[in-house]
Amino acid sequence: MKQFMDNNFLLQTKTAEKLYHEYAAKAPVLDYHCHINPQEIYKDRRFENMTQVWLGKDHYKWRIMRSCGVDERYITGDASDKEKFFKWAQVLGKAIGNPLFHWSHLELKKYFGYQGVLCEKTAQEVWELCNRRLADPDMTVRNIIKQSDVTLICTTDDPVDSLEWHKKIADDPSFDVQVLPAWRPDKAMNIEKADYLDYLDRLSAVSGVAIAGFSDLCRALANRMDYFSSMGCVVSDHALEYVMYVPASDEEINEILKKRLIGSRISREEELKFKTAFMRFAGAEYAKRGWVMQLHYGCKRDNNTRMFERLGPDTGYDCINNYAPSSEMANYLDALNQEDALPKTIIYSLNPNDNQAIGTILGCFQDSTAVAKIQQGSAWWFNDHKTGMTDQMISLANLGNLSGFVGMLTDSRSFLSYTRHEYFRRILCNLIGSWVDNGEFPDDYDILGEIVKGICYNNAVNYFGFRLTLF
Repeated sequence: MKQFMDNNFLLQTKTAEKLYHEYAAKAPVLDYHCHINPQEIYKDRRFENMTQVWLGKDHYKWRIMRSCGVDERYITGDASDKEKFFKWAQVLGKAIGNPLFHWSHLELKKYFGYQGVLCEKTAQEVWELCNRRLADPDMTVRNIIKQSDVTLICTTDDPVDSLEWHKKIADDPSFDVQVLPAWRPDKAMNIEKADYLDYLDRLSAVSGVAIAGFSDLCRALANRMDYFSSMGCVVSDHALEYVMYVPASDEEINEILKKRLIGSRISREEELKFKTAFMRFAGAEYAKRGWVMQLHYGCKRDNNTRMFERLGPDTGYDCINNYAPSSEMANYLDALNQEDALPKTIIYSLNPNDNQAIGTILGCFQDSTAVAKIQQGSAWWFNDHKTGMTDQMISLANLGNLSGFVGMLTDSRSFLSYTRHEYFRRILCNLIGSWVDNGEFPDDYDILGEIVKGICYNNAVNYFGFRLTLF
């Protein structure tokens, strides 16, 4: 029996151990997509206790606590931080098979030096140990980032954001980790939302463009893209129900927006036509600027109406949407490609059943402008566990170019989540090691090392065009 989460955790062969310890473990971390707050980085926030750093915004943890029957008072309610932590410890102690068990213990080991198991009987010990450690000078946000060997972070930012904290970080010579904005224009696209007109007023104000039609909306967004570019942005991100493709004439799109601007309701078909036009415009603008386009889709959000009304979005009530037609994705990419306006694109689906469909779409639009120009993104959200990551990489290897994969991202709001890169790298090395040991690939460590270092770090540097030294 192997020791619990030892130095060779998840590494089942000597080949896997060599690949991980000699290559993957030494690579820096490039976090090209996350949801952390740049203001907290600039102000170098210090957390008062483990509940603040661990449970405050983590809907992954909230979901399993609810599944274990924990009262909402101890999750998002008015219980004390200590009470919330103790409830989490009770839940974690029995979370067998859940990636949260592994993530949490990797974080406890790396940042707090705790080698044991957090459960109900150790909760007091861990609470005291971690809170003492958080009081140390090297446990501020910036120091946590530096300890994690992070070289660059891309946050997630709305077109109307001022990016003031990014500028302040860039102007601060005491912190050498790049913190760049990433363009997230969902609110500008979601024409069906009740607050859409209020949002357009804000966009008009910051862009200096009065929005009376679709061409005005495009000019306002292009204006803000130029500003984001000036702040170092090279990547966009879209949260979509699915990638739609319902084309319409310019005149019809303009009439749909004008109809919405006077407060009239629009039909579902009109909504899809508008969003198709929006995404075609956005993709072409990204290609013009050399930006990477990320497409996250396949999520049905805010399913529990009572809890949404009580807590709002992003609180743990989302699920996989089973409707994501690959034909519409292919049509959308083809429409851009016909205009020579297809940017480098990363496709993520929340539904793991889409892996193979995505894998076949990739091959339709690759060309010599980039290695793996169209990427399948890392196993996302409900899939970023051992099975999901392994399945995604096997599918990508079977149908595309695994060696060109840009690898892992945190997609998190927590500053302790960088251990997810370690988790991913161990799974990656174990998978590749199993192929080598099974005689499916030669044990040529010049090639194997290059592949592993590429997936862990170098591929992302090259793909996004970041100004970083290769590992």
